[in-house]
Amino acid sequence: MKSLDSLFLEALAVGPIQANCVLVGEREAGVLAIVDPGEEAARIVERVEGSGLRPVMVLHTHGHLDHAGGTADLMRRLPAGIPIGLHRDELPLYQGVAMQGRMFGLEVERPPEPTLWLEHGQRLALGGLALEVRHTPGHSPGGVCFVVHGAPAPLVIAGDVLFSGSIGRTDLMGGSFPVLEASIREQLYTLPDETRVICGHGPDTTIGRERSSNPFVAG
Repeated sequence: MKSLDSLFLEALAVGPIQANCVLVGEREAGVLAIVDPGEEAARIVERVEGSGLRPVMVLHTHGHLDHAGGTADLMRRLPAGIPIGLHRDELPLYQGVAMQGRMFGLEVERPPEPTLWLEHGQRLALGGLALEVRHTPGHSPGGVCFVVHGAPAPLVIAGDVLFSGSIGRTDLMGGSFPVLEASIREQLYTLPDETRVICGHGPDTTIGRERSSNPFVAG
């Protein structure tokens, strides 16, 4: 495991819905991943530059507007050639970000096409860390979580699958409560209780806390 000093981890609440854009990196290798750039690309890039780390991938837990609406602007501000990661089952939602924006009276640019297809069980190298992709549908068809291996303590970036005391909505296109419940039980509640959960909105929680007290999916 890496030391606390080697792990870089920061969640920025961006946009009017305050979705968490997560920056996770490894200082020894000098590299960083950007997860869910929903909006405020300039602010994200400013924080990335302040970290002193080199962005090597842009990843999406899912393709909803508040998690992918800033991707086009972000990619213009980053060096060319950085991979854009998405699960294949999420492509229609991701490609429809502009349409999602119009539903809220917003003009949102269509994001660039993904160049890195995320698959369940895949491990993305990030210096001495590895981001394990876990397919967690239910909030959306191609939603994924990233289990961070090599961190000083167990850690998962959960997107909108699991929140502190709540779960992701299942009434949106492609959503399903039974599917989401299975994803949580099989892919998240199988992690150690002490696993820190960085949620797509709001504060962090732990797997143990949600397993014992989440009113929607209790353990």
